[in-house]
Amino acid sequence: MLLGLACLLGAPAGWAQSTTGVSEKDFLDDMPIVLSVSRMPQRLDETPGAVTILDRDFIRSSGARDVPDLLRLVPGFQTSMSFEADAPQASYHGVFGHYSGRIQVLVDGRSVYSTYVAGSVAPGLMSVALEDIERIEVLRGANSVAYGARAMLGVVNIVTRHSAATLGVNVRVNQGENGIKDTQLGLGWRLENSSMRLGIDQQGDDGLTGANGHNRVRRVNFRSDWRVSGNTDVQLRAGWMDIAAGRGFANNPLEPLRDTFYDSSFVQVDWNKVLSPEQDLALVFAHNQETYRDVAPFLLAPKVDFDFSGTASNDSLTAQHTLRLGQVVRMVWGAELRRESVKSLPVYNTSEPLVTDFSRLFAHAEWRIHPELLLNAGVMAEHSSASGSSLAPRLMLNWHVARGQTLRAGMARSFRPPSEFETSSDVRYSANGKVFGILYLARGNVVPESVLTRELGYYGNYAWLNSSLDVRLFDESMSGLIQATRYDAQIDGKPFTGLRDYVNGDSLTLRGIELQWTGRPWRGAQLGVNQSFTKLAFPSPPTKQDLRNTMPEAASNVFFSQQFPNGWGFSISHQNSNPFRLQRTGEYKQFITRTDWRLSKTLHFGRRAGEIALTVQNQGAAQADFYKSFAFERRAYVTLRLDN
Repeated sequence: MLLGLACLLGAPAGWAQSTTGVSEKDFLDDMPIVLSVSRMPQRLDETPGAVTILDRDFIRSSGARDVPDLLRLVPGFQTSMSFEADAPQASYHGVFGHYSGRIQVLVDGRSVYSTYVAGSVAPGLMSVALEDIERIEVLRGANSVAYGARAMLGVVNIVTRHSAATLGVNVRVNQGENGIKDTQLGLGWRLENSSMRLGIDQQGDDGLTGANGHNRVRRVNFRSDWRVSGNTDVQLRAGWMDIAAGRGFANNPLEPLRDTFYDSSFVQVDWNKVLSPEQDLALVFAHNQETYRDVAPFLLAPKVDFDFSGTASNDSLTAQHTLRLGQVVRMVWGAELRRESVKSLPVYNTSEPLVTDFSRLFAHAEWRIHPELLLNAGVMAEHSSASGSSLAPRLMLNWHVARGQTLRAGMARSFRPPSEFETSSDVRYSANGKVFGILYLARGNVVPESVLTRELGYYGNYAWLNSSLDVRLFDESMSGLIQATRYDAQIDGKPFTGLRDYVNGDSLTLRGIELQWTGRPWRGAQLGVNQSFTKLAFPSPPTKQDLRNTMPEAASNVFFSQQFPNGWGFSISHQNSNPFRLQRTGEYKQFITRTDWRLSKTLHFGRRAGEIALTVQNQGAAQADFYKSFAFERRAYVTLRLDN
């Protein structure tokens, strides 16, 4: 089928000849460069996997207010706008639980995985204001080979804007229905051999209808780009984020209505040196600190608090060497040391920090076997002090069958280690020195999940249509899915029933196809169409029937935008999917049918430019989100933006 697509959608008749004599320069046309898939800059048609790029134009015209709302427009992604699981979240190929922990999210190469509670990327997705983002690269498929075990099903790399591109003052304000009140201020300045940016913003709304809403996100982010010498540069990034959100259920004494607070801060230093025209060296250090406060009265026992509060931190040091070996081989190799620590007396029944150390050694090579054949090979050896050692390999062959037509085929293995909560949680309630209730008591009998991915792909770039098509056929076999279970036990001579634990449970296989077409069919227009079809297969009947509904069997997105010569602009997107279960609703399934649109007008104030826009999200019926009684209803808001 892929070869047929290449022939059917191929170049004009003048190209219908043998490509034996084609040189490498024939494939160096204008093509997006991807930075994050194999840790080397690569053309989009030469990456070892399917990649979606969300650029600044798309981000702005989408009308989205945060990154999770953007990712719902990426093939294979499921998203939630609820703050019930810390923050709005996104997952690829399946909603298997309350948290999204099977993809890796990077911000300028720094992992923003939250080690607290069950492990999640949701808070990290909220750590950057959209105005500061240059583009988002999404690898749809396993990538533990490049970024470690948590990149089990994919990687989202958020690339922020260079500070030299954001000089002066930038202001943005959103205000509208559902209590939407967003403000953002950016300041950029230049010093000798360096440029800097400081961004301050706040995002707030009343949350989902039916939920204990009133959500607020505050952020401060700083970036400095310093050219130390002609061949050395240093980037310094630092930031702080605070999330305050209402959570809980009025009829659930174990999860009462309450306010929760999440606070994080980070610092990251990147040192890059060009050693020669053929090689360079990079060193990266990053530190992240988290504080979580979640306290409410335990309604079943007076004078006892329901408490999930605690702190967490992580530190990482990465060294990476990129080099070219002759005319046909490029490679990158390096190592990473990472330490994760979490501390919570109410969650782990100890005041001592629980520490996990990771050591990683990786290597990736790109071998141009022939001008039309490119082999990507890589391996990651990882050791975790908590879950042992793993080896994640990947092999992918890209074949340029004709000008602008590429087929790819390969396979990869990836892993996800259990979170600290899944191995060590110990949540118990006591009064007068006696334990009267235990919610979680993990026994540590859990090992990493794994996935074996087999993939066929096609990438076509059609200059005569000013468009591109990406097709991904996948077979993802997941083994040892980590699942919650219940058991009974004697604790200190007293019987307890329904204790919650985690075990390696079901295995399953996801098979399907994803198609992504993007184009600029005429001046000022951008059109995109996504379609995915997926089937789940189980080698034996699943222990829970709701696993059969972890993702929709069919889903589609259509996006169109048009910029007019008089400064007006219009964009519209429509999302549709077959039913799949929500994070918190068991076997309850929800169709997704959502339409958003945006109308904008460019403004000029002397030498300054700006924009005023009206955005309407979910123009239609309310959509259930996270829980069957939570609804994402229509939201209309006005944006006023002023750029330097």
